[in-house]
Amino acid sequence: MAASVHHPNITILHLLAVVLSIFSSRLHASEPYLTLDYYASTCPSVVEIVRKEMECAVLSDPRNAAFILRLHFHDCFVQGCDGSVLLDDTIDLKGEKTAAANKNSLEGFRLIDRIKNKLESECPGIVSCADILTIAARDAVILVGGPFWDVPLGRKDSRTAGYELASVNMPTADEGVLSIISKFLYQGLTVTDMVALSGAHTIGMARCENFRGRIYGDFAFTSGKTPSSETYLSNLKSTCPAFGSGNNISAMDYVTPNLFDNSFYQILVKGEGLLNSDQEVYSSVFGIQTKELVNRYAQDSLAFFRQFSDSMVKMGNIMNADSFFNGEVRKNCRFVNT
Repeated sequence: MAASVHHPNITILHLLAVVLSIFSSRLHASEPYLTLDYYASTCPSVVEIVRKEMECAVLSDPRNAAFILRLHFHDCFVQGCDGSVLLDDTIDLKGEKTAAANKNSLEGFRLIDRIKNKLESECPGIVSCADILTIAARDAVILVGGPFWDVPLGRKDSRTAGYELASVNMPTADEGVLSIISKFLYQGLTVTDMVALSGAHTIGMARCENFRGRIYGDFAFTSGKTPSSETYLSNLKSTCPAFGSGNNISAMDYVTPNLFDNSFYQILVKGEGLLNSDQEVYSSVFGIQTKELVNRYAQDSLAFFRQFSDSMVKMGNIMNADSFFNGEVRKNCRFVNT
């Protein structure tokens, strides 16, 4: 495992938090405008419609839960939670779907289209795609065993997308813990939020190209070369050869891949995290606070559920002034209204 860390590293994290939190403040001006009863009079059935569609989708394929949750993350980290990740490319607009951080990584767009069509039939022009995605992400977690939280509503859909920002703002699979922390702090999210939200990897899959470096790198070192870890590593290498296509997939939580629980953190404690960015949260010499949080959530699933719920609400409230004041309610989530 990683070497021990001394107090100077705490100073590094503290300074990083102070500096980057200054930049993050601009993203939260609209937070008070979100309310739990935003659609009470204009579309009272919105939550029920989203829930029913998500139930059918997750029952058909549990991976749909991970698809929608990931879409929500990738949306909120670029221009705030404004539905920009849902936009297709047009002559006048370059969407985020083909950015390096999103290409081959995002699915679930058709499911959001289906929900939007239902809502347009029931409440035309009322419910934003950004709100649909936020509600659907909450329901996705519940449907695979995760916690409930109330979702503040009232987001507007952006008229723009952030193609370049998508690759700048999103953490990558091979990133170090300090860099990951800085990206969360930029969004106004704390180190605690980062560790809790990383727990979303308890569901979903990763592509070989995103964990190849890890399994042919320091996996054996962090896992301690136990018989079980060596078997797991051997299986991973069979799925993901050192050379060739990077499209084969493996669960980020091999214990309960379709259940939202705290086994993801238990895997990190054993040094068997699939992605380098995940294992760094526990094993990095810069991760005193993150390691403590991983240990806590690995031992206490209720603590993880409570913090994940709080952090999801906080992330879902990320917006900027442009998307709120100049946004719209799209008729089609893939295109800006004409």
